[in-house]
Amino acid sequence: MLVRDHADGPQVLMGQRGASAAFMPDKFVFPGGAVDPDDAQVPLGTDLSPLCTARLEAEGGMRAATLAAAAIRELWEETGLMLGTPGVWPGPPHPDWAQFAARGMLPAADALTFVFRAITPPGRPRRFDARFFLADATRVQGDPTDFSAACEELSHLQWVPFSTARHLNLPFITEVVLAEAEACLRDGGKPDSVPFFDNAQERSEFRRIA
Repeated sequence: MLVRDHADGPQVLMGQRGASAAFMPDKFVFPGGAVDPDDAQVPLGTDLSPLCTARLEAEGGMRAATLAAAAIRELWEETGLMLGTPGVWPGPPHPDWAQFAARGMLPAADALTFVFRAITPPGRPRRFDARFFLADATRVQGDPTDFSAACEELSHLQWVPFSTARHLNLPFITEVVLAEAEACLRDGGKPDSVPFFDNAQERSEFRRIA
C-alpha cells in the first residue's frame, strides 16, 4: 500500500483488475502479487526494520527479506514506481530487476512497514497467504504519478482519498486492510501489533502479531 499526503487528506494508490481476470475481476486492489523464486536472491539496499522482520518471521515460512523484495518488485511491475536507494548490484540482475540496476538503484526495504496478514479461507478457487506493507510515496524514486512504465495487469491506476476508497468495488479483505491502514496512519504509521486473519484451517482465527 503506497500512500501519500494530500491537501484533502491522505491518499492510497489503487488500480483495477481486468474484467477477464481469473482472480477478482473488476475489483480495485493494491499493487501486489506472488513471490518469485529469484526474490530470495535479490540484494537489498536497505533492510526492513528489526521489528518488521521479527513480525514477518514470527509464524515461520519465508524470510522477511524475500517478502520485502517481492513487494518492491510487484510495485515496480504493476505501477512503474520504484522504491529504491542508490547502490551497485554485485552481479548481473535478474531481468525483473534490470531497470533498478540500470538506474543505479537497489530495493529499499526500510521504506516498508508490515501492517497486515491474511490467509484465504478453505474452499476458495484461489488461496493466498498475503502480507500487506505500508510505504510512503516520498520514498519513490521519481514522480509518484508517472505510471508510464507499468505493466497492463492493473488499469485505472490512481491516487484515491481514503475517505472515498471504500466506495470503490473492493474485495472484502481490501476493505478490512484499508481501514487498518487508515488507523495506522492516524497513529503515526507504526502499528503496536499486526492483525492476522488466519484461515489456514477450517476454523477461522483472528489474532495479532506483537
